[in-house]
Amino acid sequence: MHRILLVTVLATTFYPNLLPGQANSSGLTRQVFAAESSFAASMARRDLEAFAAMLSEEAVFFADTGALRGKAAVLDGWRKFFTGDVPFSWQPEVIEVLPSGTLALSSGPVHDRNGNRVGTFNSIWRREPDGRWLVIFDKGGPACTPERKW
Repeated sequence: MHRILLVTVLATTFYPNLLPGQANSSGLTRQVFAAESSFAASMARRDLEAFAAMLSEEAVFFADTGALRGKAAVLDGWRKFFTGDVPFSWQPEVIEVLPSGTLALSSGPVHDRNGNRVGTFNSIWRREPDGRWLVIFDKGGPACTPERKW
């Protein structure tokens, strides 16, 4: 509980624009920010069990070799990232929650072990009947930079 409170305080202090609109009033945006931050921290701590606890059984993670479908496949594909040095890290910058409060998008930078931005992650979270937020989709890609023309 103290970690969630700390993450919420940090979110409102350092990312005031992270908490816009309708979801802010119910605290759902803060919940997703805390969930994504805990998810990222599980890798930093090398805690595969904590990482697994935040995955839906239906999780789909996109990888170079195609989609990893289901919690077991995601864990098999990601287990290698939980040994040795931390290969990369991420943190949420943008959180959007549907007005229904059932789904949320979390997105932000991915950094290599030297702190260089190497990509952007996008995760879709689903709020379960018990109130927990679990990842159902995750996809990373190249870093979006201001120089890129769309």
